[in-house]
Amino acid sequence: MRWKTCLLWHNKVRNVIYLVLQINTCNGRHCGDTFYGPNKRNKPALWTENWTAQYRVFGDPPSQRSAEDLAYSVARFFSKNGSMVNYYMYYGGTNFGRTSASFTTTRYYDEAPLDEFGLQREPKWGHLKDVHRALSLCKRALFWGVPTTLKLGPDQQAIVWQQPGTSACAAFLANNNTRLAQHVNFRGQDIRLPARSISVLPDCKTVVFNTQLVTTQHNSRNFVRSEIANKNFSWEMYREVPPVGLGFKFDVPRELFHLTKDTTDYAWYTTSLKLGRRDLPMKKNVSPVLRVASLGHGIHAYVNGEYAGSAHGSKIEKSFVFQRAVSLKEGENHIALLGYLVGLPDSGAYMEKRFAGPRSITILGLNTGTLDISQNGWGHQVGIDGEKKKLFTEEGSKSVQWTKPDQGGPLTWYKGYFDAPEGDNPVAIVMTGMGKGMVWINGRSIGRYWNNYLSPLKKPTQSEYHIPRAYLKPKNLIVLLEEEEGNPKDVHIVTVNRDTICSAVSEIHPPSPRLFETKNGSLQPKVNDLKLRAELICPGKKQIVAVEFASYGDPFGACGAYFIGNCTAPESKQVVEKYCLGKPSCQIPLDSIHFSDQNDACTHLRKTLAVQVKCA
Repeated sequence: MRWKTCLLWHNKVRNVIYLVLQINTCNGRHCGDTFYGPNKRNKPALWTENWTAQYRVFGDPPSQRSAEDLAYSVARFFSKNGSMVNYYMYYGGTNFGRTSASFTTTRYYDEAPLDEFGLQREPKWGHLKDVHRALSLCKRALFWGVPTTLKLGPDQQAIVWQQPGTSACAAFLANNNTRLAQHVNFRGQDIRLPARSISVLPDCKTVVFNTQLVTTQHNSRNFVRSEIANKNFSWEMYREVPPVGLGFKFDVPRELFHLTKDTTDYAWYTTSLKLGRRDLPMKKNVSPVLRVASLGHGIHAYVNGEYAGSAHGSKIEKSFVFQRAVSLKEGENHIALLGYLVGLPDSGAYMEKRFAGPRSITILGLNTGTLDISQNGWGHQVGIDGEKKKLFTEEGSKSVQWTKPDQGGPLTWYKGYFDAPEGDNPVAIVMTGMGKGMVWINGRSIGRYWNNYLSPLKKPTQSEYHIPRAYLKPKNLIVLLEEEEGNPKDVHIVTVNRDTICSAVSEIHPPSPRLFETKNGSLQPKVNDLKLRAELICPGKKQIVAVEFASYGDPFGACGAYFIGNCTAPESKQVVEKYCLGKPSCQIPLDSIHFSDQNDACTHLRKTLAVQVKCA
C-alpha cells in the first residue's frame, strides 16, 4: 500500500494553501520488498505504517505476526536505503465507551509490542529493540556509505554499505529461502543463515544479530482471579420493556446513522398491524415468519412483547437478513425492532453515504400471502430507556426497582458492587456467559462486549475487558447492559500480569547486540566474555520465586508450554535455581561445563537451553 506524505504552506495574505512537498510512503508488512521508493531520488524512503499485527474486529481470529518476521522486515527495509519506520501499532490500547470503529473490538490492537494493558509483549518488544540496537551500530556506514549488492547463492545475497576512503562498513546477509538454512561464504568467513533471515554485521566481520534467532526473553500473559474483588460479588437486574406505538412517525423506518447522530448505539422502530382470522395460518404447526432485510449493523426483534431473536452483519458484509418464525394473533399485533450500531465507519470514500438500519420488513406465511409492512408507518425512539435514566450511574440507578436476577433475558440491566482488587497490576473483567452489550464502571463505559460473536476458532474474539485502575475506588459500581440472553453469574474480575518469563537460546545464536558498542568508529565488545547466556528480567520490582521449567538439551515448545525433548541434562533445574532464585534478574551461561556433560546422550546435537520462571 502506498501513501503520500505532504507538507502544506498557508499564504495568509492570499488565503491560499500551497503543496510544497509530496513524498510517496509505504504502509504494510514488507516495505523493503514491496515499496518502489519515493517519487524523487533526493527524497527519503519512509515507512509510515509497519503493521506489527492487525487491528481486531469482532468475529475474526487473532492476527499473528511473529517477532522474527517483524525484525526481518525492518532490517530488510534499512538495508535497502530505508530512512524511517513507524510502527502501527506499537501500543494497542483500548476503545473505551463507544469510540471503536464499525465492528472493531474494544481491545483494539492487542498483539502490538506493548499490549492492551501497556505490558511488554515479549519477545516482540525486546527483539524489536535488538534490531534497532543492531542498526544503530551500523549508523555511520548507513548514513555515509554507498551500497553494493552481492549474490551469495540462489536465494542468498549481501547488501554491503561502505563509506569510501574509510573503514566504516556494514553488511546485511539475507537468506530468502523460506524453508532451509544455508551456509554462505562472506569475506572468507563461513556464516550460517537460518531460513528467511538477515544477519547484521556492523563491521562487515562480526554477526551481532540475526532476525530469526531471538536472544531476548519471552513472556506469557496471565489473568488471575481477584480474591478481594470477587468476594461477596452479587447482582441485581432490571429488564427493559419493548415500547408500543412510539411517536416521531414516518411511513418507513429512518436510516440508523442519521437517526442516532452518534449519541447512542440504539434506536427503536415500532409499528402495529391488524390481522383477521382468515389472515392467520389454519394449521397449528405453521407459523408466520417475520423477515427484516437490514443494511446493518444488527437488530433485536420483539413481537407482541415477546423476544423473537436477533441478527447482525459483519465487518466485511454489513447487510444481513433476519428471518424468524413468530406468534401472531387475531386482532392488533405490535412489532418492535431495536436497531443497533457497532461503531462508525473508519475508512474509505463517501463515508457520508454509508447507511444502516431496516430497509425492508415483510411477514411471510400468512394465508393471504406475503405482507409488506415496510411502509406501514413506523414510530421511532433514539436510545433505550435505561440510557435516558442513566442507570449506569449511582444516582440514575436509584430511579428504577432492581430485582434478584433470573436465568437471564434480552435487554436486561445488571448492577453489582465490588471492592478494588489487590496489588497494582492492571485489572480486567472476564465476561463469561454473556452475549452482547456494554459495561460501565462507576458511571464510565469501558466499551462494548460481544462474547457470543464467535471467531472461526469457535471462541469469542475478546473475553477480557480492561478496567483502568484510574476508574476504580475502594468500592465500585458495575453496570452491564445485556442485549441478548446472557447471564452474569460467571462474570468475574481478574488482575493481569506477565510474570511468567522465559528464555530459549541455542549454540547457534549470535551474541546479543546489547553486548557491543562503537568507539572511535570501530565495533567493540562491552564485556570480555561474549559467550551466550539465557537472560531473564522480572517486570517491575518483582523477583524470581520459582523455576517452572528448565532443560539443557533439545527442548521444544513456547513460553508457557515448554516440553523436554529426546535428551536433557538432569541438573538443568538445579543449575537455573542456583543462578536465578530470589533475584530480580539473572543470566545462565550456555555452557556444558555448568550442566555436567559426562552423561550427554546427544553429543551430536547443538544444545538449547530453555527456561521458564515465575516472578512475584
